[in-house]
Amino acid sequence: MNYPFWEVSTLGGGLLIAIVAILHTYVAQFAVGGGFFLVLAERRARRERDMAMLDYVREHTRFFVLVTLVLGAVTGAGIWFTVALVNPQATSILIRSFVWGWAIEWVFFILEITAALTYHATWDRVSPKTHELVGWLYGAGAWLSLAVIAGITSFMLTPGRWLETRSFWDGFFNPSYLPTVLMRTGVSFALACLYGLLTARKVVPLESRDRLVRYCAGWLFPAAALLVVGGLWYFQTIPESSRAMLTGGAVAMTLAFAASLVLSAVLFAAGYFGLYRNPRSYSVPLAVLLLVMGLLATGGGEFAREGVRKPYILYGYLYSNNVYAGQEQLIRQQGFLTTARWARLDSHEITAANLLEAGEEIYRFQCASCHTLGGYNDVTPLVAGWPREFIEFQLQHLNTVKPYMPPFVGTPMERRALATFLASLNEPQAQATAPAVTLASGY
Repeated sequence: MNYPFWEVSTLGGGLLIAIVAILHTYVAQFAVGGGFFLVLAERRARRERDMAMLDYVREHTRFFVLVTLVLGAVTGAGIWFTVALVNPQATSILIRSFVWGWAIEWVFFILEITAALTYHATWDRVSPKTHELVGWLYGAGAWLSLAVIAGITSFMLTPGRWLETRSFWDGFFNPSYLPTVLMRTGVSFALACLYGLLTARKVVPLESRDRLVRYCAGWLFPAAALLVVGGLWYFQTIPESSRAMLTGGAVAMTLAFAASLVLSAVLFAAGYFGLYRNPRSYSVPLAVLLLVMGLLATGGGEFAREGVRKPYILYGYLYSNNVYAGQEQLIRQQGFLTTARWARLDSHEITAANLLEAGEEIYRFQCASCHTLGGYNDVTPLVAGWPREFIEFQLQHLNTVKPYMPPFVGTPMERRALATFLASLNEPQAQATAPAVTLASGY
């Protein structure tokens, strides 16, 4: 299929999606771990007759509902809005391939919302046993929602047998599905601990706060175990090219991955040697610092996970510039502009008169999904000082020189047109950038 796409020339479409998606991940992961955190804390407080801790759980529930249901809903809708505009081709494939998966996830999501609101509204209005049951229903709904979404997001990097069968089950239960579920569950537990510590400052007396701090820090132990087991398993299931990017093949991905590992190790060490063994070391600045470290570790991991799909959006199936894998030779024979139905040129024939215009059009089709002119991942400094002939040579061997980039597809004249446009960026008058948001075309 061929859709127009939304070109975000300052941030770039990929970075815009990453910003919204990572923000949603912070909330969504907390929504999963926080549900179990609440009901287990309530159960412990009632068992130990710790009224201070029970009051904390009641107050934390309000904070939990506001963050997960309000901010979570807004960022969740934001993801769909941005991906559908920036990359409608991949969005269409995910919807058509997993329509029943999305429907099932909505069932769990409705259970999650209903249970969360009921849990918050029925404090002291129903029996403790019934109230805890509602909490368990929320936790189950939230985790099942995670389990469904994990099948679809992990599919994008490891589609497995789906590439041959197009089967829902082959795509959903792909090679990296189970390790993804383990890792996301571990992150959820860790974030539940960190958000819990942030709201623990109001608990008095100190003995009750100490018990609460130890309880929160204790969630880091299963989180660490799940992340180590799931992470090692995940690393073995992803494609070899993705592993290479994480271990030095792509600087940005390697740095994000390394930062996530280092921050996670420091966080778990501080949680154990500091808060768990010495709960009196708790302070609000420390809680804020640990939360920031946890969010940065999570964000770095998510950024690396998304980035190692390059040069694909759907690994082995759809390139990041929306060209289907396997159609490269056909497009080279027919011409790229003749097969792109949203091309803005009046004529698909490239001549000396429209060479620069055709090159800019091809740039928008094949480059603008990842690069910008003057913004994030700016293409201008990447070709600074390069003559047209050298750029054309690079384009001819693009995916060999830079394996994380999709191959250029088009006729020799189209390749020359793109090289001409990129070389023109070295000229002073070409430094002006396009408007912040424009409608362009996508193949």
